[in-house]
Amino acid sequence: PRERTSDKPIRTPWCRNQRNATSTGGEVDVDPEDEKAIEMFMNKNPPLRRTLADIIMEKITEKQTEVGTVMSEASGRAAPQLDPRVLEVYRGVSKVLSKYRSGKLPKAFKIIPALSNWEQVLYLTEPETWTAAAMYQATRIFSSNLKERMAQRFYNLVLLPRIRDDIAEFKRLNFHLYSALKKALFKPGAWFKGILLPLCESGTCTLREAIVIGSIITRCSIPVLHSSAAMLKIAEMEYNGANSIFLRLLLDKKYALPFRVLDALLAHFLTFRADRRTLPVLWHQSLLTLVQRYKADLSSEQKEALLELLKCQTHAQISPEIRRELQSAESRDLEDATPVMTVD
Repeated sequence: PRERTSDKPIRTPWCRNQRNATSTGGEVDVDPEDEKAIEMFMNKNPPLRRTLADIIMEKITEKQTEVGTVMSEASGRAAPQLDPRVLEVYRGVSKVLSKYRSGKLPKAFKIIPALSNWEQVLYLTEPETWTAAAMYQATRIFSSNLKERMAQRFYNLVLLPRIRDDIAEFKRLNFHLYSALKKALFKPGAWFKGILLPLCESGTCTLREAIVIGSIITRCSIPVLHSSAAMLKIAEMEYNGANSIFLRLLLDKKYALPFRVLDALLAHFLTFRADRRTLPVLWHQSLLTLVQRYKADLSSEQKEALLELLKCQTHAQISPEIRRELQSAESRDLEDATPVMTVD
């Protein structure tokens, strides 16, 4: 069995904020110095953020530029257009959702997940105008009734942009949106692929966003398979400070990780041996968490490599703690080399 340490990692302001976000539905105050440290590692030329409206407008433009009638490959008939009555119904649904507070939703909205052109119909309801309560109800319906790939698109194109905009504008996350973010974990694969990984890949995740979304990881039970895949992806990405927060929170869940994932995480940290930048405390904290949780699963060679890393990347308080953890545990290859008694 793997050894688990009871030692608690060194706490810093963002950790207290993360607990605060957990208890208050997303409200969080951020230390300006921590925020500045995160911004140093942000992508200076981030890609344009795409929403459902962008995707649908692209599709409409493509259709308008095609010459002649678009024929269905399956039947040879013209591709169907939305009936004017359908347009009228869903524009009415849009008005309802823009003022929704509680109660029943229109039946026309509930059937959207069952439609083949659900994205186009959803676009008619103008998701950017929905109230936060409507977004929660929509997330509840779509996470339950859409297949994982479709749910991923809803999370990425509708839910994530709304969450980021709300945090940016109000410096907190509305309770209903926080509940929607939590409800979206009903499909953990779609949650990681549609929310967490795109946020990390953008290179523009702020400390406040990382704290709020990270609190969902802390609060909720997530299958090890999905978390392991997410850690692998994050470990392979170009580094930014928010990635360290998500890695640390996932590591703190104390999964029995496959050695492949553990090796990838170690490779991620070891790439910083030649990095001359001053890394944020978040990076050192995530390395400390990795060593505390999985020191018994490291080979002697991996421990030596980490000790060498500490000579290049040093933190006055955290590095000695990491060194002590590495030197206190027996290596996995030494455990495997236990001599076997032979009987003549």
